[in-house]
Amino acid sequence: MKITSFNGSPRAKNGNTHVMVEALLAGAKKAGADTENIFLAKKDIKHCMGCFACWSKTPGKCVIKDDMAGLLKQYMASDIVIYASPLYVDFVTGIMKDFMDRRLPIVCPQFEKEEGRETVHKKRFDKYPAIAFVSNCGFPEHGQFEMLKLYCERRLRNNQAKIVAQIYRNQGELLKVDNPALKPAIEGYKDLLKKAGEEIVRHKGLSETTKRELEKPLMPEDEYTRLANESW
Repeated sequence: MKITSFNGSPRAKNGNTHVMVEALLAGAKKAGADTENIFLAKKDIKHCMGCFACWSKTPGKCVIKDDMAGLLKQYMASDIVIYASPLYVDFVTGIMKDFMDRRLPIVCPQFEKEEGRETVHKKRFDKYPAIAFVSNCGFPEHGQFEMLKLYCERRLRNNQAKIVAQIYRNQGELLKVDNPALKPAIEGYKDLLKKAGEEIVRHKGLSETTKRELEKPLMPEDEYTRLANESW
């Protein structure tokens, strides 16, 4: 099994998102997966121009000359793709959004509609990778991820991809805090991520127990808010 993470954090290896992805991929690798971690911030990804040349003049290929052609090959060669991004204004980063927009060549312009579903573009390929979403934010509560959860639900409803995992970490700023009192909670969370990586490989999803454990706060919300405000 090939698992590729596309990390949309502008801070790349220095970001909190990388802490999550690193642990998740370690678990996946332990379960036998071939893993790769790609930092989109280190790639040349231009904005989609909306020219639709990838549907008409050069079907399946974008006319923009940058790194996306190679990234799409890696995307389509994967069994599971991880979209990893910190939460920016209730959604993904601009880098990740550009990456998402530039996936346009892998579908066709024609419409199709299955019974009980909304209209979508026809698939260009027979096989697409399954998807996992990984995100973190600096807010104290877990409800900040409602927009991302809705996006995932729409992907499921539109039948363009199978979602094998959604992992959202509120209080994300704690992931790289050097505090002995917090170390057990942080290390315990990383161990949970490794377990999640193993489950994704072995079961193509997460157990309900693992989902619940991953959503537990790292510290009480009021205490986190106080410490966050003091840090500024």
